[in-house]
Amino acid sequence: MAILWSPSKQFIANSNMHKYQQFVEQKFGLQFASYDELWQWSSTSISDFWESLAEFYQIKFRHPYTEVLVQSDKMYNSIWFKDGQVSYAEHIFNKREPNHPAIVYQCEDAQEQIITWANLKDQVAAFQHFLISQNLQKGDRVVGYLPNCPEAIIAFLACNALGIIWSCCSPDFGTESVIERFEQISPKLLIAAKQYRYNGKVYDVLPHVQAIVQHLPSLQCKILIDNETQSGYVSWENALSYKKHKLYFVALDFNDPIWILYSSGTTGKPKAIVHRTGGMLLEHLKALGLHQDLKANERYFWYSTTGWMMWNYALSSLLLGATLCIYNGAPNYPSLDRLWEFAEHNQINHFGAGAAFYLACQKQGLNIKSKYQLQALRTLGATGSPLPAEAFQYLYTNVKKEMWLISLSGGTDVCSAFVGGNPLAPVRAGEIQCRMLGAAIAAWDDNEKSLIQETGELMICKPMPCMPIYFWNDTNFEKYRQAYFQKNENVWQHGDWIKITASQGLIIYGRSDATLNRDGVRIGTAEVYNAVEQLDEVKDSLVLCLERKDGTFFMPLLVVLNNDLELNETIDAKIKQQLRRMYSPRHVPDKIYQVQEIPYTLSGKKMEMPIKKILMGADSKQSIALDAMRNPACVVEYTKLALEINNEIKTKA
Repeated sequence: MAILWSPSKQFIANSNMHKYQQFVEQKFGLQFASYDELWQWSSTSISDFWESLAEFYQIKFRHPYTEVLVQSDKMYNSIWFKDGQVSYAEHIFNKREPNHPAIVYQCEDAQEQIITWANLKDQVAAFQHFLISQNLQKGDRVVGYLPNCPEAIIAFLACNALGIIWSCCSPDFGTESVIERFEQISPKLLIAAKQYRYNGKVYDVLPHVQAIVQHLPSLQCKILIDNETQSGYVSWENALSYKKHKLYFVALDFNDPIWILYSSGTTGKPKAIVHRTGGMLLEHLKALGLHQDLKANERYFWYSTTGWMMWNYALSSLLLGATLCIYNGAPNYPSLDRLWEFAEHNQINHFGAGAAFYLACQKQGLNIKSKYQLQALRTLGATGSPLPAEAFQYLYTNVKKEMWLISLSGGTDVCSAFVGGNPLAPVRAGEIQCRMLGAAIAAWDDNEKSLIQETGELMICKPMPCMPIYFWNDTNFEKYRQAYFQKNENVWQHGDWIKITASQGLIIYGRSDATLNRDGVRIGTAEVYNAVEQLDEVKDSLVLCLERKDGTFFMPLLVVLNNDLELNETIDAKIKQQLRRMYSPRHVPDKIYQVQEIPYTLSGKKMEMPIKKILMGADSKQSIALDAMRNPACVVEYTKLALEINNEIKTKA
C-alpha cells in the first residue's frame, strides 16, 4: 500500500505515545525497538499495561485497588482494579482553566455558543442538585431523548457525578425504537427535546416524547430542554434554578456502570450494554490521548448524534482538557462544505466523521483545501465503515497533505476502538495503522488458527476493561455469551472480517454477521422486520447490507406480499414511510424486491448471512446448506436475484 504520510522525528518526539513508551521503559526496565514490540508487551502483560496507563494519566483512586485484574475461567467475569473507586466526572473537571472554553456548540442557522469550564461546572452543579431534589441516587437510571447539544453533556455529567446511570437516544429515532431501548432499564427521569432541527427543517417530536412517556411507568420526572411551559414537564430553566450549589463527586467502584448503550437489534430487541466507569475512563484516555495524540487545550470534533457511541467517545476529549466542539444538524446542509467551514472557523485540531461523510465529499468531487486552509488541523478521523484506499488518496489530495489520517474501528460493544491510529508509524492507503495497545487482536480461521496476510475473523484473546460489565437484565450472561463468546468462552468474537498486513496494519472487509451499516451507523435487521411485517400487504421480509468495492453499501429489502399482490409504487412508498416513521431514515432500504419465499432454517430462523453471500456473488452450493433449510427450493430464486442485484450494485457504485 502507498505511504501517504509519515510522522517527522519531531512529531514522534512530541507525541503522547512516545512519552508513554519512555514511561513504561523506565518503569519496567524495558526497551522497545518499535510500536509492534510495545503492543506485544501491552497485549500479553495486560495487568502491567493497564496499571501503567492509570499511573501515566495519574488516575485519582478515591479508594485504592487491591488487584489490577481478577480473572475467572470465563473472560466476561473479569474484575478490574478490585476495590478501587474512581469518578469519571471528577477527572473531567480536574485542574481546568475556568475561563477557557470547554464546549463550542453550533446548531444549524443558529448563533455559536461557547461554554467555559467555569460555566459548565456551574450548570452541572445546578442540575446535580435538581437530581438530588428528585431523590435520585447512585444506580438509578436517567435517559435522554436529545440532539447533540450542551444540555445532553450537562445532564450526563451531573448524573455521573452522583453515580446515576445515563442512557440516550437521538430524536431521529422513532418512538418504537426508543421504547424498545428505554423500557428495558426502567428509568426514573427523562430529559427530552420538544423539537430538533435537521437539514433546514424543524421537527416537532413532542408527540414522540409523550408516546415514550406512556410506556415508561417508572418515570418520576420529565424535563423538556426547550424552556417552554408544558403540563407535566419541568423546563430546563427550572431544572437549573439550583444556583450556587457546589459540584461534588460520588466515589464509584471501578466496575460500577457509567452508561448504557444499545446493540443494533439484529436478533431481536436491542441489548442494553452496560459499560464500567473505570473501563471507560482508562480506555478513552488511551484511545484519545495515545492513539489520537489529543492534548490539553486542543479542539476536538467528531460529527455524531447522541444515539451513536461516538458521542460518548468524543465527550471523553474533556478528560484530556480539550475543548469539545459539537455540531447539531445535517452534515450536508446547506452543502457538504458545512462541517469544513465549522472546522475552519473554530480552528479545530482533530476532525472526525463517519466514513460515509468522506465518501460523499469524494463522490461530489469536493476540493476542501481550495476553500479552507485548515491550518490548525492535525488529525482527520474516520470510522463507522471501512474507508477504501481511494478515499485515503482523495482526502490527502483534497483536504490537507500534512495531516495524520486516522481510520479506527471498534463498536458500541466496547464504546471505543480496537484498531486505530499510531503516531509512530506511517499512514498507508486503505490500511488502519495498528492494533491498539492492550487489544490482543488476532485474525482467526475456522480452526482457531491465527492468520497473517490472510482474511480471518477478528478475535480479542485477552480481556479489556472496556468490555461490557453485563447486559441489563441478562443475569446469567446468556445473551452476553451468545453475542461474543459462541466460539470460545475466553476469546471475544467481534464479527468483523479483517486482514493483518505485513506492516502490522489492518484492513477490515465488513461485518461477518447480519448487522446493517447505514451511513456509518449500525442498525439491526429485527427493527426493519418489526416495522415492515406490521403492514397488511407484507407477509414476510428479509433485509441485507451488501458491501461495494468502493466502501459504500447497498441495502436491499426482499418482501413476500399477501393475497397475490404485486409490488408497485404505492406499496413501495408505504413500506418506506413505515420504516421512516417507526425508526429512522437510515432504516429505509435502497431498493425493495418482491420474492416468493424467505429462506428459513429448520429451527425457524431467517437465513440472512447465507443469502447475503449468494447475493454478493458467492456460489450457492458453498454458501448454504440445503439440508439445514426448511424450504430449500427457494434458493433457485435467490441465485437468479443475485444477478439483478449485482447489476444494481455496479450501476450505483
